[in-house]
Amino acid sequence: MMGRLDGPRPAVTDAVAGASVAMVLIPQSLAYAKLAGLPPHIGLFASAFPVIAFSLFASSPFLQTGPTAVISLLTFASLPDVDPVELPKLAALLALMVGAFRFVLGFARLGVLVRLIALPVVTGFTSGAAILILASQVPRSVGLEAGDAGVLSEALSALGSPADWAWDALLLSALTIVLFLSSRRIHPLFPGVLVAVVVGVVWERTIDYSGPVVDSVPEGLPPFSGDLPWGETPTLAIGALVIALVGFAEPVSIARTFANETGQRWNANREFMASGFANAVSAIAGGYPVGGSFSRSSINKLAGATTRWSGGFTGLIVLAFLPFASVLEPLPQSVLGAIVFAAALSLVKPRRLLRLWQRSREQALLAWLVFGATLLSAPRVERAVLLGVALTIVLHAWKRLHVERIEDTETITLVPDGLLWLGTDDIFERAVTEAADGRRDVVIDFRHSPFVDDPAIQAMRAAALDLRGSGRRLSWCNEPEGTQRMLAAVGLGAGVTANDSSRD
Repeated sequence: MMGRLDGPRPAVTDAVAGASVAMVLIPQSLAYAKLAGLPPHIGLFASAFPVIAFSLFASSPFLQTGPTAVISLLTFASLPDVDPVELPKLAALLALMVGAFRFVLGFARLGVLVRLIALPVVTGFTSGAAILILASQVPRSVGLEAGDAGVLSEALSALGSPADWAWDALLLSALTIVLFLSSRRIHPLFPGVLVAVVVGVVWERTIDYSGPVVDSVPEGLPPFSGDLPWGETPTLAIGALVIALVGFAEPVSIARTFANETGQRWNANREFMASGFANAVSAIAGGYPVGGSFSRSSINKLAGATTRWSGGFTGLIVLAFLPFASVLEPLPQSVLGAIVFAAALSLVKPRRLLRLWQRSREQALLAWLVFGATLLSAPRVERAVLLGVALTIVLHAWKRLHVERIEDTETITLVPDGLLWLGTDDIFERAVTEAADGRRDVVIDFRHSPFVDDPAIQAMRAAALDLRGSGRRLSWCNEPEGTQRMLAAVGLGAGVTANDSSRD
């Protein structure tokens, strides 16, 4: 079931956390809507009622939803080339379809299907998407309008034409990026993005700014409507399904990480349905597809959120801002471009892509193929995800996960070789369970594993609890980069000290 509307009552800290997130979400929502090829105010519509709706049924007390960079890029890729006036309605229909897919998958307890998109595919896609996002913001960041020659071509053209740059736009972009990246060092709750927006608006009002500005942001509540271009449903179907799955992979990771850290229960299927409901509300409120944001969820947690109602406070603050949204009309577009640019920097994972080769050449090849396909298929980047899913199934149809077992009198060491994903999780779980039955210490050596997924963590947790009863322990070594936090958070104890050549 979706869940009840009761549960923990909101605390004062939830209001503080919600306000902290809203200060970041308001300017981000404008920037992400532009990335999706939509008018900026559509991002505000997607950040008010949908965020409130999500908070009613969410499972995680920390997960914040709304517009994100990757979903915005996928939205841009999924929308057909039509009159720009028609795009908002098409985006709303896309949100409704994403919501329907997510709600049905969650209600049928099929959240496991997210794992069809193996982690090498996610890594390759997000890195490629991040480069496209960065490139798409280059013209705007130097005060130029992007043309129709393609994302990478337009970026190269802008970089090669410094004589056309608006230098005050470049200065504002640089300031915004610095504020965005350094705000956490100043203080975890310092609203660097909001400060950049204020500086941008004041600059445009007091100085003869030479670059383009946002120009038009309607005031008032969203125009609730069910008047959508239903005839375009078949055109949007594939894109909606890809967004439903890819756009949920990040929230799953976010909520799972926080749940492991805090020991709080979390329900993936309930989160799927909550996200589906939020997207349906976004559709009728004139928004576009929404999903979980790691950066805003982290702010939410750091600011002291204790219940899911913190997201409700975020949505209410955005809603209260809508009647005054026109104050953002003088905002230089270079600031919006820099906000997206800075947010996308963290999505590029070159080191992880390179180190994949040291652990598994097959998985590295899969990630790099998806990475290349993402760049080459722009703007139809959803095709790269479909290619990645197909390649994953083909690759692992003939090469199953092999778990080598090395025994001595005191220890059983398991060395999984291959990808831990939906098609092989049962093999790993069986090997770990059988090792625990040996009543010796168990060590999992991940030297050949590029990633560790949630079912593997759960199998290790169960084995650790079983071994603890007989005075034995489960530990691990050579964990893949980026998974140390996940492994340490599940309460298995300290990992085995090992000479792992892939570490810094």
